[in-house]
Amino acid sequence: MSDKFLNKAYGLESVEETLAHYDKWAESYETELAENGYATPTRLAAALWDHFKDPAIEILDYGCGTGLCGVELRRVGFHIVDGVDPSPEMLSKARQHNVYRDLSALDISSPNPVETGRYAVIVACGVIGVGAAPPETFDLVMNALPKGGILAFSFNDHAIADRAFEGRLNGWLDPGAARLLVKKYGPHLPNINLNSNIYIVEKA
Repeated sequence: MSDKFLNKAYGLESVEETLAHYDKWAESYETELAENGYATPTRLAAALWDHFKDPAIEILDYGCGTGLCGVELRRVGFHIVDGVDPSPEMLSKARQHNVYRDLSALDISSPNPVETGRYAVIVACGVIGVGAAPPETFDLVMNALPKGGILAFSFNDHAIADRAFEGRLNGWLDPGAARLLVKKYGPHLPNINLNSNIYIVEKA
């Protein structure tokens, strides 16, 4: 089983190191995750569809990578999905799936990389976590949503173990700035015994 890039992903520390890693990983990313039974995109897309069966709603796949979550969002019934990612190599792979209306580069150096209120639903599948986007990314995507907007996202076991990640979520839930609609624990990469929580929250 290949673990050339996966094992290294959870030890990345700087933005530059992370971007370089994902650019290099793009070619073998889907193969490596498939070998490990990657389940979170399927679980997250299904949970979102269970709550919002609206094929015409516009969804932003934030940190779309090679497009695995976009594929699942389209498969369950959503028709309009845009994707953004900071890795040009990942975006190149995502284009090959032909499931996105639009794909564009994500400028993670910008304090507001997503136009506020542009999307009623943002998905961040496997994006916010150890070795990927930092905890403050949660605030960034929540701030980009309009009132009543939906964020569907996941934290794997590594993120769950780091209190900073759910701390950001609770920073919205505890004062009533957001409402938790779904929280389900299940397989993430089952072949290496790694699980994840999927969440759906509504911005108050």
